[in-house]
Amino acid sequence: MAPGSLSRPPRRSARLEWQTACYPRGPAELRLGPDEVHLWCARLRLPSPVEQRLRRSLGDDERARAARFVVAQDRARYVAAHGLLRHVLGCYLKTPPERVRYRIAPRGKPSLVSHAGAPPLQFNLSHSDDLALVAVTLRRNVGVDLERVHRGRDVMGISERFFAPREAAALKALPPGARTAAFYRCWTRKEAYLKARGDGLSLPLDSFEVSLAPTEPAALLRSAQGLREVRRWTLLGLAPAPGYVAALAVEGGARRVVCWRLEVPRTPEP
Repeated sequence: MAPGSLSRPPRRSARLEWQTACYPRGPAELRLGPDEVHLWCARLRLPSPVEQRLRRSLGDDERARAARFVVAQDRARYVAAHGLLRHVLGCYLKTPPERVRYRIAPRGKPSLVSHAGAPPLQFNLSHSDDLALVAVTLRRNVGVDLERVHRGRDVMGISERFFAPREAAALKALPPGARTAAFYRCWTRKEAYLKARGDGLSLPLDSFEVSLAPTEPAALLRSAQGLREVRRWTLLGLAPAPGYVAALAVEGGARRVVCWRLEVPRTPEP
């Protein structure tokens, strides 16, 4: 970390709203404002008819990647996550999921292939265990990371190896019983920021700092790239379901964040 790097003043928190949508119809009205972020949360353990429908919507490259999973459960989760991503994007584009076209950059950042007359969507997907999160914005870079909390991890060893020194020190200063939750807050905020930038792991994890204490709001605190980079981003911490921790990183501010819980029925509609 560059000596004397500065922290930004706290940004006003976004208004967070939870709403419910039902697959496959989606919300009756779906409007995404320029200063809004939409988050979609869905379970990945789906009935066989729904999984088969989602599989049919995948592109050839996605089907090929799904086929490479050796464990059936991992394959089913991949199909569900990417099929639901296509469903979500199709709701905004007003097009069937199988006609949604997007590409993956070499470092993993997804982007839509041009759809005539479509809104300028930016999006990101994360899934862990039985849960998926999709973030959608207009014109602004966005990243989301979701992790299932696993107790018993060597959180201090991992943080001292990969985190910035002040992050590792802040984690160590917490009571032992609070460290696992703080570790996952730090990890997901870092990953969401990297995914929003599209850097993958080419940007070292110790070259920037995020908040992690339970009393602190989610924020990018410092960056080796300077204060301008710090002010460029807004972070939001989330607890989308028991046993999970997530974070959102969005370029600029977000006045409103709408979190859609996507409910999937036992059998899909025709």
